Amino acid sequence: MKIGAYFKDNLYKLFIFISCYIINLLIFLAFKVDKEVLLSSSFIYLVCFLLVLLIPYFRKRKFYKDLFLNIASLDKSYLVLETLIKPEFYEGELLYQALYEINKSMNENIKLINESLQDFKEYIEMWIHEVKIPLATLVLMSNNHKEYFDNKTKLQLKRLENYVDQVLYYVRSENAEKDYLIKETDLAKVIKNVGLKNMDEILENKIDYIVENVNFKVLTDSKWLEFILGQIINNSIKYKRNIENSYIKIFVKDEENKTILIIEDNGIGIKKSNLKQVFDKSFTGENGRGSVSSTGMGLFIAKNMCEKLGHKIEIDSLENKYTKVFITFAKDKYYDVLK
Repeated sequence: MKIGAYFKDNLYKLFIFISCYIINLLIFLAFKVDKEVLLSSSFIYLVCFLLVLLIPYFRKRKFYKDLFLNIASLDKSYLVLETLIKPEFYEGELLYQALYEINKSMNENIKLINESLQDFKEYIEMWIHEVKIPLATLVLMSNNHKEYFDNKTKLQLKRLENYVDQVLYYVRSENAEKDYLIKETDLAKVIKNVGLKNMDEILENKIDYIVENVNFKVLTDSKWLEFILGQIINNSIKYKRNIENSYIKIFVKDEENKTILIIEDNGIGIKKSNLKQVFDKSFTGENGRGSVSSTGMGLFIAKNMCEKLGHKIEIDSLENKYTKVFITFAKDKYYDVLK
């Protein structure tokens, strides 16, 4: 609360004071009051005016100063009311009560919105589970009756299955703590499952699936990790180069305090200017704009899930050379002692 602005807002009081003082001075002069009495009364008049003006300022100043400091320091500024002491001046009480009513109304609306979102998420999750049944049936039929399903049809079924999984895990990642279970997981088994699940597309695109030095165990959720790796493998397949020796190479770099899983391919790569944005929601970049099947959601969901699991995911790439994805698993020394 700036004193200059406060005085500017109270200029009308100064005008009233000066008007009253002039009238009072004229009355004193009319009655030929002594000069000493005139000066004394003028001084008292001025002191009273300053006290009337300044006492409310200092009473209000602390409240408004605390208000704006707390707003600036809070991540969620709408919680500022919880940090304030109820003021002792009338205008402050009115403001405090108004903030209370606004806060109450906002909380009620947020509760209704959260309930609506939760109902919607539950419906979406239920719908996904229902749609996965006929989809799984179609995939099984495509494998058992190959004479009726060509490779293009199988590819579209695979893409549809991947998009359905993306929606499912995106919804689940919002309430991740209810869905994942972190335990010792065999990386080799997870990588094998991902390879088998994507085998048709890997073979169709004539990509070498190379797995080396992955016999390590990490603390993670195997189901979630399979999905994360699946999104990375799908991108490697989607953005392959038209060369004869295309490959996807998966290997582990084991260090004292961490285990790093590396997924490398020699596809079209990512422009340096796009690297910082590849994990952004719906970001497709220049590569994605050239692909009708790109949604920009796969890596966003993978990043979100890695953060929930306590893993770190990074990407390094050189255009038309390579792309490397690094997933870092921290080693839990407490766990190592007890196992």
